[in-house]
Amino acid sequence: MRGVENRNRIGRALVRAVSAGVIALAIAFLAGCGKEEAPQTQVTVQAEHPETGPIAEHVTADAILQPMVQAALVPRISAPVKQFYVQRGSHVKAGELLAVLDNSDLKAAALDTQGSYEAAQAAYATATKAQVPMDVLTAQSDLAQAKANLSLDQSIVKSRAQLFAEGAIPGRDLDTAKAQLVQAQATYDAADKHLQAVESVTRQASLDAAQGQLKSAEGKYEGAEAQVNFSEIRSPINGVVTDRPLFAGETAAAGAPLITVMDTSSLIAKTHVAQSMAQQLKLGGQAQVTVPGIDNPVPAAVSMISPALDPGSTTVEIWLKVNNKSGALKVGTPVKLSINGRTVPKALTIPLSAVLTANNGAKSVMVVGSNGTAQPKPVRLGITNGEDVQVLSGLTPQDLVITVGSYGMDPGTKVKVGPAEADEDDAGAKGGGSD
Repeated sequence: MRGVENRNRIGRALVRAVSAGVIALAIAFLAGCGKEEAPQTQVTVQAEHPETGPIAEHVTADAILQPMVQAALVPRISAPVKQFYVQRGSHVKAGELLAVLDNSDLKAAALDTQGSYEAAQAAYATATKAQVPMDVLTAQSDLAQAKANLSLDQSIVKSRAQLFAEGAIPGRDLDTAKAQLVQAQATYDAADKHLQAVESVTRQASLDAAQGQLKSAEGKYEGAEAQVNFSEIRSPINGVVTDRPLFAGETAAAGAPLITVMDTSSLIAKTHVAQSMAQQLKLGGQAQVTVPGIDNPVPAAVSMISPALDPGSTTVEIWLKVNNKSGALKVGTPVKLSINGRTVPKALTIPLSAVLTANNGAKSVMVVGSNGTAQPKPVRLGITNGEDVQVLSGLTPQDLVITVGSYGMDPGTKVKVGPAEADEDDAGAKGGGSD
């Protein structure tokens, strides 16, 4: 019995010892695990050193191609379309007849006024070449006759006064001669005033009246001719017919466009840029227009810089002129503009994709430190061409700037410079497939 109890006591002691050892080992294992650091993740990024070279500022914007010159031909009268001479797409020249409206009534009215005008011309010729000169000649003849009668009566009075003094004639004869002299003087004075009136007033009044009638008839005739001309629709410019909404026989309404002609040999792209950018542009400055469906950018030039700010947006309107003699560009096409601005011949540049912008607008980049971790560096930037940007301060040519993969990265992150992980996976997949 004692032997059994001893064995049981020894067994329980061994169990307690083993349990204590297991617990000690577990505690030691857990303590060792707590002290061990978790391995840090390494991120693959793309990086490059800043480059030194020329950079040109590019002002980019959206625009729509518009014709340099266009004309929406609007009839000034309402009448049925008698005939069209062009279709959409027809090339026309300035002054070319494009359409004719029904104008039979207008031609009849013009013919009537033409007759009145010709009659007024004849009346004016009669007045200026016959009637007025004849009136002057008659007045001059009357004055000459009155002058001759006055001279005769003066000599008679003088002769009878001498005879009366000699007692050869009675005084009654002298008085009669004097009365005739007074009458002759009055006739002469009236003829002289009449001639002066004819020459200075009546003649001019007759000419003015005849000229007024002529001008009135001429105005009516020209008005009727204008109505006829309004029925003939002619192109004011060289260009292409882009719109013709009606067909022959339909009524054209006054004030509604009947035909639209555009000169598409040169197009313009209008856009608005900030005033600070507009200060760097100049007339004739080079630009490029990216057109959907055309591989290479189309060259353009700055043709207009508005002298005033747009009151609504406080921006400056810019026009770019694009050569389109080939007709490859279409009016109304949305395009992307890139206008050359300032140029710095020797600048430190980095890709624009490397720049990080904080909530407060501060600019920075991530560089690869000597210990292989990403470190932020604040930078001050200059001009950009849309792909690269000038660095004014904050970097040196020896810095290794992360260009791809820095967005959202925490400072101190371990990085490895190389191709993107997706590219590595693709390469590994391709390699595995070839084995």
